[in-house]
Amino acid sequence: MEHHKHESTDLNHFRERLSAHMAKKGLRSTDQRRLIVETFFRAPNHISIEELLSDVRAQDPKVGYATVYRTLKLLTECGVAFERRFGDGLTRYELADEEAHHDHLICVECGKITEFEEPKIEALQESIASKYGFLLRSHKHEMYGVCPECQAKATRARRASS
Repeated sequence: MEHHKHESTDLNHFRERLSAHMAKKGLRSTDQRRLIVETFFRAPNHISIEELLSDVRAQDPKVGYATVYRTLKLLTECGVAFERRFGDGLTRYELADEEAHHDHLICVECGKITEFEEPKIEALQESIASKYGFLLRSHKHEMYGVCPECQAKATRARRASS
């Protein structure tokens, strides 16, 4: 199940962070860039550049790949988006909501990503870090396996062939 960006997330805080970053770099906000950013804010988590591009092109067919790529890079640079590379080699982007840290279960068959939050894992990571005197900045926890749907498909296929 893909999670949609929560409306409860204060997007203005992200908009302000982005415009401050762009002002610092002397970049102006173009209509295309605004369209890409707002489309990203409404998109499901773990969107690829290609998926975002097709969502944006549904509204403005003239937007190019490079513009979407550069805009996502800007969002990542100023901490509005996180870049995630999963096992399939695709880079995906999600809203950098530090409050809602989540980990990922990734199906190696269909590529579906399930987010989960487990306070015990978070606490264990913290205690391991402090045991080694390590100041934790960030972490990512990814588990690869086969989702229930793909397991069921495999079982059905086995039954059919026997």
